[in-house]
Amino acid sequence: MSSSISDLSWKRREFMRVGWLGGVGLSLGQYFNLKAQADQNQTSAKAKSVIHIYLQGGFAHMDSFDPKPDAPAEYRGILSPISTTIPGVYFSSHMPYSAKVADKMTVVRSMTHTEVDHSRGEHSMFTGYRPSPALVYPSMGSVVTDQLGVRKAMPSYVCVPNQGSQYLGSGYLSNSCGPFSLGTDPARSNFTVRDLSLAKGVDDSRFQRRKDLKNLVDDHFRSQTQDDAVGTMDSLYQRAYDLLSSSQARDAFSLKGESDTTKELYGMKPHGPVLRPSAGARFLIARRLVEAGARFVTVTYGAWDTHAFHYRSIEPQMPDFDRAFAGLISDLDQRGLLDSTLVMVTSEFGRTPKINAGGGRDHWPRVFSIVMAGGGVRRGYIHGASDGLAAEPAEAPLSVEDYVTTVYHLLGIDARQSLMSPGDRPQPIVQNGHVATELLA
Repeated sequence: MSSSISDLSWKRREFMRVGWLGGVGLSLGQYFNLKAQADQNQTSAKAKSVIHIYLQGGFAHMDSFDPKPDAPAEYRGILSPISTTIPGVYFSSHMPYSAKVADKMTVVRSMTHTEVDHSRGEHSMFTGYRPSPALVYPSMGSVVTDQLGVRKAMPSYVCVPNQGSQYLGSGYLSNSCGPFSLGTDPARSNFTVRDLSLAKGVDDSRFQRRKDLKNLVDDHFRSQTQDDAVGTMDSLYQRAYDLLSSSQARDAFSLKGESDTTKELYGMKPHGPVLRPSAGARFLIARRLVEAGARFVTVTYGAWDTHAFHYRSIEPQMPDFDRAFAGLISDLDQRGLLDSTLVMVTSEFGRTPKINAGGGRDHWPRVFSIVMAGGGVRRGYIHGASDGLAAEPAEAPLSVEDYVTTVYHLLGIDARQSLMSPGDRPQPIVQNGHVATELLA
């Protein structure tokens, strides 16, 4: 984003915020003191980037990070528990690689909310708000873009391979805060990201002439209207120009520079065809993107909505996820990036404790597990607990509001701040959320 566009959009936002805050009795000096404190929070933030792994459909906590070996067979399922690097803590037998790096992560076994519908659960987990018929709230990635802006020439917020949910978007914020999507699976042998190079027959000089003509047209429309849409399009075009002109940024969207050893760490086969979507390729390109400057990368992997034949459905997916996730944690740690990169594994909810008549598990938001690693969270820590049947929180329940507020805190964003929704109505980034200090290193 050019500095002039960035400055104009910042000045407009700040003017509106100061005007509203003045209406509730906050002086200009007090406002800028608060803003200076927010800037200090961002400077001292533990997490500089986020890799958010979204397991779409509802990930079964009792068959992954919270096994229940003492429960009746119709609850515990067919998987055996295995030891982890945290003494006395077990994962399911489908998670052997993750078990070896458990000492580098925090596992929350007491995540809870009340939304049993997929889309409502997604909205809650991605935004920190229950769904509202009046307003779609922005996802964490979009809020991070709004609050922290772009870094280097990279898009601030990227979805791999696509925006896996409508609630991963910008909500009531400007479209300029929305995600950049790869558009295709990076595991494909012919993988390329669309629109990252000039069209055939368009050289640099021809491209510059097109930009000059566009600027003439934009100047005319800008003189006729003050519509926010013009500024939004300006910022989007400028980001596209920056991306096209930066070879380092373009290279981040390719796996060609990665060694066979690194690919194998993520569970990828360096040679030969890929027969199904690969978690390894997606997680590896996420690491490359944050390394190049992206602030928030959401990776969607798998299909976990297993109402029937649950174990048959997860069998081909779990080992792939396990190997790739452990590889990502190890790779970031070896590169010295884990402490500044927050890695999160979440789903919209868990699965029912009891296996149903069709051999499946249904939707269950009352308790489930999420995982966090790096970026300022504790290493080798289990937060909370579910009961003996994995049915209810037994210790330290973690609400959606507190979880999302904690993520923002790690990024140096005060979730009590307000954003402007349509009609210039201020909305807290998160309502009634608290930082879960027990999760912090």
